[in-house]
Amino acid sequence: MISKCRHLALLAPLLLAGCVCHPPGGREKRKGDEIVVAGQFFHIGTPVVLWMDPGGYDAYRVERRFAPYDESSFAASLPSMTSPATPHPTPNRYDVRDHGLTPQEIERVRGGGWDLPTLQSKVDQFVVHFDVAGISRTCFKVLQDSRDLSVHFMLDLDGTIYQTLDLKERARHATIANSRSVGIEIANMGAYSSREKNSLTNWYKKDGRGRTIITIPTAAGPSPERTPNFAGRPARREMIAGEVQGTNLKQYDFTPQQYRALAKLTAALCTVFPRITCDYPRDASGKLITHKLSADQYDQYHGVLGHYHVQSNKTDPGPALQWDYVIGEARHLMKLPPQRTVDGKPSERRPKLKIDN
Repeated sequence: MISKCRHLALLAPLLLAGCVCHPPGGREKRKGDEIVVAGQFFHIGTPVVLWMDPGGYDAYRVERRFAPYDESSFAASLPSMTSPATPHPTPNRYDVRDHGLTPQEIERVRGGGWDLPTLQSKVDQFVVHFDVAGISRTCFKVLQDSRDLSVHFMLDLDGTIYQTLDLKERARHATIANSRSVGIEIANMGAYSSREKNSLTNWYKKDGRGRTIITIPTAAGPSPERTPNFAGRPARREMIAGEVQGTNLKQYDFTPQQYRALAKLTAALCTVFPRITCDYPRDASGKLITHKLSADQYDQYHGVLGHYHVQSNKTDPGPALQWDYVIGEARHLMKLPPQRTVDGKPSERRPKLKIDN
């Protein structure tokens, strides 16, 4: 009897160790690099501000975020919410991912009750945009207050990622891609042809050493960057030229901080959503496609892509995006082998980010 009691006494600490007990009201700490997918937290290894965090941007709200509070209700906002993309504004700037769901599945998830496996079976694209707003604060103001639109993520100049919605929601960011995709708006003033007017000279200046610096105009408000003493610089000092949708465009590059954060988010999304292949659209020679995909190409495509691959009237993320770095770095983080081009030649395992600024 004594031996049995002693045996139970020895087992007790082990049994208790298997029980995760939290006192009522105990605080659960987060690291600050989590994204939310179907109500679950996933670490991505770079700072993320959620819609529920101080300083976050909440696309679940129905009022305008930046209007005077007593004028911000949806009813009061209607006269200001005019957009060809949403001719009939609704209080919610997002919808249910109902494409491909059975009536029974719709009834189950319509109130938010997504389980992760069901969501993973429906999401197979990651759409990359530039915001033509310059900073994420202005981007959210345009989407939420004026255009009745939304996007899952915004990537600010200093590399801070803002998540505005759980990825179970169908954000309104890329028309036919909305039901099957996750979207991100990267803070950048956009790409332009030589005939187009733009405000790039208000946002990009040269310092005494000839390097390009990002100067947020006074009209955009104070710097929103969360990194102390942050000085934004495009990765490459000169404008990058390239063809998108058959038109020659020029664009200032994204910041190194944005590139590193985007690569980590891409790796995380391609891991959480196994149907998102960690690659970009390629032609028969393995080169980046720089125009809208054909209907058949698009239907069959599952991976990372630009807005211009979805819609012929879009040019984002422009000619400057260093696709090989983003995909190569993401695949490295995922411990995947290097992607090969269609002709069978191996691509560089871990392409370096081009920085000359």
